[in-house]
Amino acid sequence: MAGKSKATELAGPGQRAGLTGEPAEVTDEPAEVISRAAAIDVAKGSGMVCTRVPHEASPHRRVQRVWQVSARYADVVVLMDELVSAGIQRLVIESTSDYWRIWYYLAEAAGLQVWLVNARDARHLPGRPKTDKLDCVWLCKLNERGMLRRSFVPPAAIRDLRALTRLRSRLAADSARHQNRIEKILEDALLKISAVISDLMGQSGRRFLAALVAGQRDPKTLAALGDRRLKASTAQLEAALTGRFRDIHALEIGMLLELIDGLTTQITRLDEKVTAALAAIPGIAPACTGCGEIGGAHAPGCADAGNPVLSVIERLDEITGIAVDGAQILIAELGTDMTVFPTPGHAAAWAKLTSRTIQSGATTSKTAAPARATPTCEPSSAAPRWPPPRPTPTSASGTGASPAAAASRKPSSRSPAPSAR
Repeated sequence: MAGKSKATELAGPGQRAGLTGEPAEVTDEPAEVISRAAAIDVAKGSGMVCTRVPHEASPHRRVQRVWQVSARYADVVVLMDELVSAGIQRLVIESTSDYWRIWYYLAEAAGLQVWLVNARDARHLPGRPKTDKLDCVWLCKLNERGMLRRSFVPPAAIRDLRALTRLRSRLAADSARHQNRIEKILEDALLKISAVISDLMGQSGRRFLAALVAGQRDPKTLAALGDRRLKASTAQLEAALTGRFRDIHALEIGMLLELIDGLTTQITRLDEKVTAALAAIPGIAPACTGCGEIGGAHAPGCADAGNPVLSVIERLDEITGIAVDGAQILIAELGTDMTVFPTPGHAAAWAKLTSRTIQSGATTSKTAAPARATPTCEPSSAAPRWPPPRPTPTSASGTGASPAAAASRKPSSRSPAPSAR
């Protein structure tokens, strides 16, 4: 925001300028005024466009134009060419679901300086009529006066890598969901296999499941399929494999195993695609910090000739809690250009891994949980997850409350994940 100092933003609670009672020297950001500004209020099938440029006869006056443009590819290309011809210095686009992508990508391809901004920062003034036209004009005025913050949108290569890693994470989550479903089916069949072996999808567990699906029901025969390295004894395996496993259970588990195997194949393909995409990103390859040689070797006479040269992924893998998959996710979510984050704290705050401070008055200061992170960025961090809230009972019998009280309890709402990531 224009007029707000960096020192004020980075100072801690109770230490911000003017709160301690002592004078503090701050450096204000210069006020930024865009003479030729444009903004787009995005909807699913169209966008409301507003441009504000100086008047030809009087530079102190503004010429404002507002019109609607279809969100079809050809129409957006024509619009971006028109904005380039008009000499637009900066175009801002409000982040609305995924509808902003066609406008942002084509503006970027046309060579425009384009900013994606959070809808919360561009909220219209209260008490005024709310229409797409007024929202677009207000967004353009905020852009003109430099009162908006740019959202982080990585370059195309990082966006492609992010699409691969996020798809891989979702497929892995689907696989885990199917595995949990198999365990529930075994419980319904009165089999306690997961109580005696640590990994139901391991070699022994898969042999047990395959034999059950094939029609084998004898506990002794099933127990003999266990690996000798299992800590459970043969008697324990026989007891765990004794139950009421029926054909319906075999049908369900057989289908789920096929889905898991298919997902495993697709995840392996994605691993190869992610590795290939990383190889094409500049700055990922091994580079010597002493001589600057890229490729894993050292230049003649390098002082670090005896030290191994690691790639960015290998260096991130050295961090406790960050494996190769986690390192790939970090690159996909944050990119390789760390200059977009002024400090490490800004990067952590963008990833929603830092707590928020909420203060009102002198004694009502508390630390709130961080906002919801992106589905793949949060697990990639070695930092512990924020303690989740206490679960809300789903029935009156869990709390001793009356059925009427349980029925009147409203479910808690959760904020959606940021759509611009």
